[in-house]
Amino acid sequence: MPYRRIPNTDKARIRAMEGALKKCLTDHSPQCPVSELTLSNIESVLPRFQNALINLEAARKNQIKKNKEYIELQRKAKIYISHFIQVLNFAIVRGEIKKEVREYFDLQQYNDNLPPLNSEKNILEWGKKLIDGDQKRLLKGGSPIYNPSIALVKVNYEKFTDAYYFQKNLISISRRAAKLANEIRPEVDKIILQTWNEIKNYFSGESEQIKRQKSSEYGIIYILRKHEKLKVLKKENPEPQKTIITLNPKETAPEKNKENRMADDFKYSGIPKPVQSVINF
Repeated sequence: MPYRRIPNTDKARIRAMEGALKKCLTDHSPQCPVSELTLSNIESVLPRFQNALINLEAARKNQIKKNKEYIELQRKAKIYISHFIQVLNFAIVRGEIKKEVREYFDLQQYNDNLPPLNSEKNILEWGKKLIDGDQKRLLKGGSPIYNPSIALVKVNYEKFTDAYYFQKNLISISRRAAKLANEIRPEVDKIILQTWNEIKNYFSGESEQIKRQKSSEYGIIYILRKHEKLKVLKKENPEPQKTIITLNPKETAPEKNKENRMADDFKYSGIPKPVQSVINF
């Protein structure tokens, strides 16, 4: 026997509630299988659930769209920070700048190597250290560093910083929208189950086939089990009957030589078979 299956996707949940609500409001029968209280609950929760899903989808799309731009800004900020440190190290190797200036940038422990720049926090941390450190170095009479200059580093760092906090805000919006949808889903499932139980009880006096047919008009989904699907397929596509052809024994017998065929002809014609005599001279 087919069984009911409560919707397990948000689109299916909305279809189930809309189906019952539309049928009850547009049906001209004197009685509706769904109680007024349940219909009122559907009218209350359905728009809230739809708005929550719309906001969630919009927040996720906006987050994905801005994420591409964010990744590019992160890449450029990382490049400018790493190149500035490399140019600083090259100048120290050439003797143009004393190695003690690394203390302004908190780079003394890394010597000629780059600090870790793998994460967003690393980029935010070292970008600020370079900007503040080079300002202190210049105030002490140090010569400017070019290719890249600290000004270019600062521009790209600030763009990345703005994008970082904006992206965090988008993620927060998506999480709030997802949380709201998750909070409404149990209420939606409870109302759908209540609606379907009322419809089932209303048509309980009908036969199984009629009950399922009328209940499906109100949005109830019935699922066939595996063996039931096979039965339906067999009814829709019956196997062709096999035709057995019986051949005449004469046709199925192996071909005989000419002498044996002649003997059979005599046999079936009623003429006695001639006896061949052998004369020895």
